[in-house]
Amino acid sequence: MKSVKIESVAAEGKSLARIKYREDDDSPIVVFIPYGAPGDIADIQIDRKKHSFAEGHIVRLITPSTSRVEPVCPSFGICGGCKWQHLPYEEQLKWKQKQVEDALERIAKVELPVISPILGSKNIWGYRNKMEYTFSDKKWRTWEEIKSGEEFEDSSNALGFHIPGSFDKVLHIGECHLQSEKGDEIRNFIYNLAEDRGLSFYNIRGNRGLLRTVMIRLASTGDIMVCMVFGENNPDEIRCVMEAIRERFPEITSLLYVINTKVNDTISDQEVLVYRGKDFIQEEMEGLKFNINAKSFYQTNSLQAYELYKVARKFAGLEETTGAGERPLVYDLYTGTGTIANFVARGARKVIGIEYVEEAIEDAKKNSELNGIDNTLFYAGDMKDVLTDEFVGEHGRPDVMIIDPPRAGMHEDVVKVIMNASPAVLVYVSCNPATQARDLAMLDPLYKVTDVQPVDMFPHTHHVENVVRLELRQNY
Repeated sequence: MKSVKIESVAAEGKSLARIKYREDDDSPIVVFIPYGAPGDIADIQIDRKKHSFAEGHIVRLITPSTSRVEPVCPSFGICGGCKWQHLPYEEQLKWKQKQVEDALERIAKVELPVISPILGSKNIWGYRNKMEYTFSDKKWRTWEEIKSGEEFEDSSNALGFHIPGSFDKVLHIGECHLQSEKGDEIRNFIYNLAEDRGLSFYNIRGNRGLLRTVMIRLASTGDIMVCMVFGENNPDEIRCVMEAIRERFPEITSLLYVINTKVNDTISDQEVLVYRGKDFIQEEMEGLKFNINAKSFYQTNSLQAYELYKVARKFAGLEETTGAGERPLVYDLYTGTGTIANFVARGARKVIGIEYVEEAIEDAKKNSELNGIDNTLFYAGDMKDVLTDEFVGEHGRPDVMIIDPPRAGMHEDVVKVIMNASPAVLVYVSCNPATQARDLAMLDPLYKVTDVQPVDMFPHTHHVENVVRLELRQNY
């Protein structure tokens, strides 16, 4: 398709254009195009056509949009991350705001207040506190490199990211701007060490090789965690790697390793061994300390997580610490390691947190103990099995519920129990406005939306967090 004008940004961060697939078409169809910018004029190749839409890609950019900027990362367009680097940050925020508005208006179809302007991230580069990289003995080559016919002089090993949609293709990364330069420094040292010593990189299809993955966590407190995952139990070579990292980076406060010889990469069922230092790092928020181990979930943008939690606390009405008898009973659903629960506890009579992952609940309890918080209770189990009418009867009807589910949103049974418990206020924190909107529609008979606050946690991606406050309708 020649000289197609890209109009806007659509779902999953792709851009959108409308074209007539054939001259005799009565009306144009929508085409979703990655890495386009509103205002671009480009030649488009259609890759796939459905009944009501098509997918394509830019083969030639004729007239770039005036809103385009030069991407910072040399791997832009290949690694699959940071798909909005070519858009100015102000434009990114505009489209994220629209994404929230569209989801709530078109999917929820409930009465809405004025949606507050999105809270942008203070840091738009180097904001991630956690990165995970994969070792591979088969470096991904671009089509341009392959078609050139030139022999490759560099190594065929890679340490970087999986190519989107390809479990066995890994793009080698020399620099990544999502984490601070310390992350690049550590990752590149490990790669060069492995190359110099001829250590085996992992073969994903064959499930063999010493070096498998590495996780680097850089806390806002200055703590550093490096967790190496080895695909073979070779004590001498493992010691060689770990000792070299220890000597080069004495500032690492938690140097860990895992021996994972099973097929999948997850370490949730594996033993994490401490080579040097502690088995956790520590984050801090308003004087509260949170211990984070290799398996813990913690929001990956530490500074913006604080802004997100402040919004949730404000919407819950827990900023004021009045007399103990006047404080509300709070349920924190999908509590994770209890970060929100502990963050709001000072304004509550009691906070009851529920989470599926048992290890996370143990971390939540430890974080309460660490901070001298004695008004929290935590329970592990599937939400729809734990949060029953009997559970609410035993622990009391909550005045406030804070809900922070995974991307899939809430199970219908959980929604029913929430409505049966009928707390006066619901605060719904979501990383997926579409499933949040679906859940708001189910809650609408009992609850009215009073406040909406989008928060950008992930600059240069299409992902957006959204916090909604709901009040029980007066006739209930």
